[in-house]
Parts: sequence; C-alpha cells; structure tokens
Amino acid sequence: MRVFFTGGSGKAGRHAVAYLRAQGHHVINADQTLSGDGTNELQVDLMDFGQVIGAMSQFVDFDELNTGQGVPKYDAVVHFAAVPRVMIGTDGECFKANTQTTYNVIEAAVKLGIPKVIFASSETTYAVCFADGEIKPDYVPIDENHPTVPHDSYAMSKVCNEMTAKSFQARTGIDIYGLRINNVIEPHEYARDFPAYETNARLRRRNIFAYIDARDLGHMVDCCLKTDGLGYQIFNVANEETSVGAASAEVMAEFYHGVPETRQMGEFETFYDISKAKKMVGFQPKHNWRSEMG
Repeated sequence: MRVFFTGGSGKAGRHAVAYLRAQGHHVINADQTLSGDGTNELQVDLMDFGQVIGAMSQFVDFDELNTGQGVPKYDAVVHFAAVPRVMIGTDGECFKANTQTTYNVIEAAVKLGIPKVIFASSETTYAVCFADGEIKPDYVPIDENHPTVPHDSYAMSKVCNEMTAKSFQARTGIDIYGLRINNVIEPHEYARDFPAYETNARLRRRNIFAYIDARDLGHMVDCCLKTDGLGYQIFNVANEETSVGAASAEVMAEFYHGVPETRQMGEFETFYDISKAKKMVGFQPKHNWRSEMG
C-alpha cells in the first residue's frame, strides 16, 4: 500500500515506518524533521492546511515521474505527528497543535478521496496518566468503553481528535481507526528502565502498568491497514502483560483496591484491555519485556 505517514521521524513513528516498509508498504514520511533513514520524506507544516493537502497530492519520488500517469494516489493516511505530551511547551499550544493538525490531515485525506485514515490517540484519554494527584480507573481492565474525561490539555486534544475523526467518518463512510496507544517502549529502553519497573510497580502507575513495544505498534498499524470495512473504531494498543514484576493480583491489591473487576484476569495480564484489537484486526504483540530482558 502507498501510505502517507505523519510524524515518521518521532519515537513511535520511526519504528512503525520501519515495520511497515519491511512488510512491503511504500511509506512517505511527512514531518518537520527529516529522519534521513532512506524513507521518502517531505518537510510539511501540518498546521498549514495548504501544505497538508499539497503534500498528499504531489510527487515524492523521481521514479513516480517515469510512468507518465500523474501523481499516484495514497491508499491510506497514518497520522502520528503531535506534541507528544504536556510540559514540553504551553498547554494551550499543545491542544491547538494536536487538534488543528489532526483536523487538517483528516480533511485533506477526505477531500482527496483517500479511503482509510489511522490516527494516534492515547492512553491518557482515560485521565490516569497526567492527573494532578491520583485518579483510579472506574473499572479494570480498562476497555474502550471506559469514560474519557481527562484533566490535561494533551489528553483533551486526543479526545477532541477522536470526535473529529468520528464526525468525518459519519459524513464520508470511509474507514477511520483511532489507536489509544499506551507508553511506547523502544528496544534499548528495556535494559535501561525495566529493572526498576520490575521491582517498583509504583513507577508504572500513571501508565496503568502497561506498555507497547514500538515494533508491535508498527504491527498494529499494519493490521489496521489490512482490515477494511470497520467504519469508525477506537482500539487500545498495549502488550498482553503488565510492565512490572508483581502479579496483577498484587498490583490490584496495592493500587486498585475497591476498583471493580469486570472479569477474572490472568496472572500478569495487562489492566489495559487489548481484546478488541486482537479480535477485530488480528493484533498479536510479539515483544515482551521479560523475553527482551533475557
């Protein structure tokens, strides 16, 4: 598939792009910072709608000029570009950038007749991550039906983006899938960070004790690219197990005492439910921190 990928130079994006290219997709990275990794790339300010729609409708490679058949169309857009969290700049600029760029990307895709959009939402929508103090889930494991009423500008922008996507899908009928991505872990971070996580579960409370390997995130995007006809959908994206050494029952007793459990959970099962993604698009994460640590 020919894929227009925004934010492919970022932490999550560069691994997802590499995975998609390895699956045979032709990926064009649209980012303000070029990765220089051999991917076709365009420098684009996604806050500027003219630049966005222009980038999606122009040649990106000299080989494309050889066919004499005009600019090839994209099969899908993957939108990962964003201010990645609060406390980088001001809250208002975070909200503005994340909502405006998402609107621009989806509107351009719709106007150009691109049939699928996959966009990055976030674990933060469930309000736990960036709360002032401690907010506990309404129930565990957290699935996609859990309320999303966050207190911070980053998560607010993601909730707003989900409604934007839902509205565009309702009026066009194309497939738009949102990924509520949990804490992204790169391969080198296992040896650096997980020994502490293994012994001190509290370090992972704000991430709902969950994580997603960056390579498995690429796999999830590929699953979504290969699955058509679902309309508007939101998917949690995480590993099947928690990111801590303690069993889930121990975590439950220490951190979620009194929080309702909707079902019996496995010994180390994540509190960030991914059963919908597994069932609907065939998501099956492969990189577990225990095996990565040896």
